Amino acid sequence: MAGRGSEISDESATAFESKITLSVIITCIVAASSGLIFGYDLGISGGVTTMIPFLEKFFPEILKKAASVEQNTYCVYDNQLLTLFTSSLYLAGLVTSLIASRITTTLGRRNTILLGGAIFLVGGAINGGAQNIAMLIVGRILLGFGIGFTNQATPLYLSEIAPPKWRGALSTSFQFFVQVGVVVAGCINYVTAKHPSGWRISLGLAVVPAALITIGAFIISDTPNSLVERGKIDQARKALHKIRGSNNVEPELEELLRRSQYAKSMKQYQFSTIFERQYRPHLVIAIAIPLFQQLTGINMAAFYAPNLFQSMGFGNNAALLANIILGLVNIVSVIIFSTIVDRVGRRVLFITGGILMFFSQIALAIALAEATGSYGTGRISKGNAALLLVLMCFYSSGFGWSWGPLLWLIPSEIFPLKIRSIGQSIAVAVQFITIFVLSQTFLTMLCHLKFGAFLFHATWIVVMTLFIILFLPETKGLHLDSIYAVWCKHWFWRCYVKGEVLRNQR
Repeated sequence: MAGRGSEISDESATAFESKITLSVIITCIVAASSGLIFGYDLGISGGVTTMIPFLEKFFPEILKKAASVEQNTYCVYDNQLLTLFTSSLYLAGLVTSLIASRITTTLGRRNTILLGGAIFLVGGAINGGAQNIAMLIVGRILLGFGIGFTNQATPLYLSEIAPPKWRGALSTSFQFFVQVGVVVAGCINYVTAKHPSGWRISLGLAVVPAALITIGAFIISDTPNSLVERGKIDQARKALHKIRGSNNVEPELEELLRRSQYAKSMKQYQFSTIFERQYRPHLVIAIAIPLFQQLTGINMAAFYAPNLFQSMGFGNNAALLANIILGLVNIVSVIIFSTIVDRVGRRVLFITGGILMFFSQIALAIALAEATGSYGTGRISKGNAALLLVLMCFYSSGFGWSWGPLLWLIPSEIFPLKIRSIGQSIAVAVQFITIFVLSQTFLTMLCHLKFGAFLFHATWIVVMTLFIILFLPETKGLHLDSIYAVWCKHWFWRCYVKGEVLRNQR
C-alpha cells in the first residue's frame, strides 16, 4: 500500500518510553505560567471599571447613571466606550492569532511564548501610566497581542511535552494559571480599590506576571516536535532525553523526523490544507469548542462580575470580594479536573459540567427575576445577593471542571503535526472573535434582556452539550500521533476520514 512505510499503529505510537519526570513537571509549570497574563487581565479589568477614581477620570457619565434613583439595575454599566476598553484586547488577540501559526512554526513554541510575554509587559506599563482613553486602548491592544501569542503557543507546547498518559493533567496547568491570575487580580483590586490611584497600580502590576513569563521562557527548552520541525535535530534529541527521563529516545526521534519530513513534502504550511475533506472533523471541533465555550457566558461573568455584583446591591468592596470567591471556586474545580481527566475522559467532564452550568443559569435567571421584578428596578436584599453568589459559584465550578480547561486541551491534541499550529491558531482566533463580540454586547444585552441574558446562555449550553454527545470522540490516553484512529471509528466523522486518512494524517 502506498505510504505504508509512513504509517504508525496505535500500539507503536504508545510504545515510546515516557514517564513523568521532575523535568517535565518544571517545564510544564514554567510554560503554563503564561496563563497568568490572560487570567490577570480577565480579573483586573472588571474590578478596575468599578473603581470610582477610574470612572471619574475616564467614564464620568457612568457615575451619573449609577446615582440615578430610577436607574434600571441591569443598565448601570451599559456604555459602549467602557466595553471597548475591555473588548479591544480581544480584537487585537484575534489579529495576532491569524499570524501566530506561522510565528510558532518559524520561531518555535518557546520563543513565541517569550515574545508574547514581552509585548504584554509593554502594554501593562502603558496602561498603568495612561493619561487618556487613547493610551488605555493602545495599552489594551498590546496586551491583546501578547495574549494572542501565548494562548496559541502554550497549549501546543504543553501537549507536545507531556507524556500521553498525563497529557490531560499537565495541559490543565495552563487553565490553572489562568484562574490563579484571575484570583490574584481580584485580590489586588480589593486592596487597591481604597487608594485614589489604585486603578493605576492594578493595571500597572500586569508587568509582574509578564516579566516572570519572559524570564521563564529563557530557562526552558523548546518541544522536540518544534525543534525537529525547524531542523534542530541534536537539540531535539537532548530535549527528549531531558523530558522523557530515558536514554532510549531514538525510536521517538526517528518517528518525529519521519513525520516532519512527510509533513514538509505535503506542504503543511499552506493554510488551505486544513480545509481538505479528511480534516473536516478537526476543523469543525476546533471552531465549535472555543465558540461554545464563550457562549457559556463565563468570560462575561469574569469581565463584568464586579459590575454585576455591585449593581445588584453588593457594594464596591463586597463585589470585588465576591469576584475573588468565584475565582477560588474555579481554581478548586480545575484542580479536581486535573486529577480525573485522564481517568474518566474528556466527554464525561464536558457533559456533567454542561448539566451543572445549565441548571445554575436557569436558577440565576429565576432568582434575578424574583429579586428585581420585570423592569429590573427592584431592590435586592442581602439574602438574595448571597443566593446569587452561591448560584454563580455552582455555575463557575461546572465550568472549571469542563469547558474551561478542555478548551485548551482538545484543539491542541486532535490535529496532526502538519496542521497543528494552523489548527490551534484557528481555535484561538474563534475564541477571540467570540469574546470580542460578546464582551462588546454583553452589558447592552443585560440591559435589554435583563435576567433573560442568563436564559440566552442556558439555551446555548443545551446545544453545546448535545454537540459533545453526538460529535466529540474520546481521546484520553492516546499518543498525539495515533489520535487519527478515533475519527475512523466515529459514527459520523468516519465518512470523511476513511481511506486516505492513514496516509495523509502523517
